[in-house]
Amino acid sequence: MFKIDTSYCSDKYQYTMGKSFFDANLTKKSAVFNLFYRSAPDRNNWAVVSGIEEALVMISSLGSKDAAFFEKFIPGEENRAYREYLASMKFTGNVYAMREGEIAFPMQPVVIVEGPLIEAQVLETPLLCIMNHQMAIATKASRVSRATQKPINEFGSRRAHGPWAAIYGAKAAYIGGCSSTSNILTSDIFGIPVSGTMAHSFVTAFGCTVSGELDAFRTYLKSHHGEAVILLVDTYDTLKCGIKNAIRAFKETGIDDNYPQSYGIRLDSGDLAYLSIRCREELDRAGLTKCKIFATNSLDEYIISDIEKQGARIDAYGVGDAIATSKHNPCFGNVYKLVQIDGQGVLKRSEEKAKVINPGFQLTYRIIREGMFQADVTCLRGDSLAKLIEAKETITIRDERDYTKVTTFKSGSYDYKILQQQIFKDGIAVAENIPVSRRRDYYLKNLDSLNETEKRLINPHYYKVDISDDLYEKKESLINSLIKEIKENYENE
Repeated sequence: MFKIDTSYCSDKYQYTMGKSFFDANLTKKSAVFNLFYRSAPDRNNWAVVSGIEEALVMISSLGSKDAAFFEKFIPGEENRAYREYLASMKFTGNVYAMREGEIAFPMQPVVIVEGPLIEAQVLETPLLCIMNHQMAIATKASRVSRATQKPINEFGSRRAHGPWAAIYGAKAAYIGGCSSTSNILTSDIFGIPVSGTMAHSFVTAFGCTVSGELDAFRTYLKSHHGEAVILLVDTYDTLKCGIKNAIRAFKETGIDDNYPQSYGIRLDSGDLAYLSIRCREELDRAGLTKCKIFATNSLDEYIISDIEKQGARIDAYGVGDAIATSKHNPCFGNVYKLVQIDGQGVLKRSEEKAKVINPGFQLTYRIIREGMFQADVTCLRGDSLAKLIEAKETITIRDERDYTKVTTFKSGSYDYKILQQQIFKDGIAVAENIPVSRRRDYYLKNLDSLNETEKRLINPHYYKVDISDDLYEKKESLINSLIKEIKENYENE
């Protein structure tokens, strides 16, 4: 069986560029790349970080292919030395990254790769592949789980874009706020709670009759007595027979409010708000007041929000493709840009202001007051504002695009945390191995530290995100230098 080595899930051009670096003797040139995104999905203002663990594994396995592997796409005797170089090339640099479960804002470095130019360059494609997938899923799960106070269960494996996406997407969804997954392999790998109900095929396997539905329910409850049980009640008619057969089967098998495990029904079609209200009435009238009502059926954050507003009596939701494929925004926008070479800041200039990147080695400081996030400011490493923050002195931050928007934090009035922490040092992984449940808890704690207006699904209030004056001036000086050079050397041609 072919095993995918994610380090080489890459684009050819990473290695053709590397060949030129190799030929020009630039292999040891020190580079810094930032992985970041420019805008969040669904007109939101932030995203949830996931994928760092898989990125660590990917970086650690660089250098695991022999020269014959590279000969397939870099053929020729003239490339032999380069192929041998690649076969022995391990990552020897440093990586800094936000924690999984961190809330990241646009333009902030989510991952910083610092190392020899070729080593850092060839990580671009696999790193983006991992981070874009998992951050899309984690961010969508965050939105869906913020639509309700009820648990959201991730049920999307059958719609995911392949087994890898199903497994790691479910992990990302859990970090982003889901309470469980249906994927048993994800549960096994990461220790995530696993949940499931039954399919319509289980009911119809007992014959396409109403009596067959009752027999199916009895059989299922007897088989799983002592476990959590949920009956699917909409195979034929939810109100006329499904809920009635469920109530009868529960009582006949001794399942009621004294049952030590949870028990419930699932609605998978029709008007979920209306049906849940009617089913709740039937269950309560039968004395099954602790029977839960679980809902599925192509749900997303907008549908769930509407159902909740209509007074639905649903206790938990199962969400599939909306989360597993990040259905409304399936492509997350992380990019990977060179920001420093041999200690000198570099940038890509663009006609679109949003595409102009921040140069230099950067760290993001989150300003915190009484447990609540107040603002983020990205600084050049060790710049004047960074030093003031670390000393908790009075600081003033300005909006990069509107210098009339100024915020001052007085000395001693705030705490801070640096969002990017070192996870690779001189080619060795140094990150703490934290259980996925703690990463989810970390996200939930971060979520609680945002203002309620910043968590709205529609038209959220925008959190304050700025850069330091030193970083702004560095960027402007590079842009102005480029403009001057173009004007002096090319405009008169």
